[in-house]
Amino acid sequence: MTHMMTGASDIIGENGQPVRDFYGLGIAPKILDILARIKFRVPTLIQFKAIPLAIEGKDIIGIAQTGTGKTHAFAIPMCQRLAQKKGVGLVLAPTRELAIQIEEAFRPLADGFAMKTACLIGGAPMYGQIEALRKSPRIIIATPGRLLDHMSQWNFIPEEVVMLVLDEADRMLDMGFSPQILKILRFLPKERQTMLFSATIPKEIMDIASRHMKLPVSVEIAPSGTTAESVTQELFIVKKEAKSRLLSRLLAQYHGPVLLFSRTKHNARKIMISIRKMGYSAAEIHSNRSLTQRREALNGFKSGRYKVLVATDIASRGIDVTGIELVINYDLPEDAENYVHRIGRTARAGCRGHAISFATPDQSRDVRDIEKLIRATLPVSKHPEVPSEKFVEPGHGAQPRGSSRHRGNRQNKFRHR
Repeated sequence: MTHMMTGASDIIGENGQPVRDFYGLGIAPKILDILARIKFRVPTLIQFKAIPLAIEGKDIIGIAQTGTGKTHAFAIPMCQRLAQKKGVGLVLAPTRELAIQIEEAFRPLADGFAMKTACLIGGAPMYGQIEALRKSPRIIIATPGRLLDHMSQWNFIPEEVVMLVLDEADRMLDMGFSPQILKILRFLPKERQTMLFSATIPKEIMDIASRHMKLPVSVEIAPSGTTAESVTQELFIVKKEAKSRLLSRLLAQYHGPVLLFSRTKHNARKIMISIRKMGYSAAEIHSNRSLTQRREALNGFKSGRYKVLVATDIASRGIDVTGIELVINYDLPEDAENYVHRIGRTARAGCRGHAISFATPDQSRDVRDIEKLIRATLPVSKHPEVPSEKFVEPGHGAQPRGSSRHRGNRQNKFRHR
């Protein structure tokens, strides 16, 4: 595997000058015109590195933290190559919201070449998706389970796929989609271009790369597990019963949009109701909500109707909203990797952002796991109106709640979400 690495400073081109536009990446003039029209002026690092390679037809493993412009790093080359050849481009995404947002990103580019798109996701009626497939779309964005539903009914012919993208690949594997992805890969033509994008690179991703990709070029713009540079982070150690009081004080302090993460959907609802009682507008987004409810919550958050969006990790990858001032980890995530994804929801598109985490006294090990992954120490803060605690180290091999030995089989838990 070829390996390309770049830092997070200004992009310097081959002539030694900073890159200030999309010219020189091999992008067709028609697409450059579309990018100018939608006000895409300067490529991000992942776009600068991945687009020329993808346009050449190379297989790519793109490693970049969330919020770095990965979608256009594959959307631009896919539209350009499909305009020059027959076949279908397929994008697999872990969540419904992310699939919808990927299709929205594709649409201006695809429209420029009169190419239709189809979005195949669970929670939406099959009939409308079948109608979209009958119109011979050139680009299909799907969640793995729903794509297999269409394949089993012969609505989708996998033999036509000439380009495949696995977006947020680590998240798909974490959610238990590995069997579905491997099944889909078995039905796709061997002669295709494959691009895999991920924020972290666990062993399973390397296994997929070695078995299902042809000499992939690895484009890594930050070490696996790196958090966005423009996110400042802090940690409050408080008792469980003090979390709500601390949250109330913080919401009074921050005036912009706040994204709050709960570990469970049951707790998400309780927190959302609690926030409304504090006098703030809030919505919830998790797997118990219908697709319509999830879209209403997300659109309301984007438009400013809701100050706070309460989410579980299952929905975190579909929340691509610029301008989030604060991410609150009301509950620490079950896996340290999810911490990176969560706080990456702020500081997007070059903005600055802040992330605050609540830890209970028995969660020292969970915090250490996060710090080990991000290679940084989380600064501990105290609030003058909320009693602060210290970590209590577990004795005699006891594990703090939520640690890895007590997590059980996450695959079963997430399979139908």
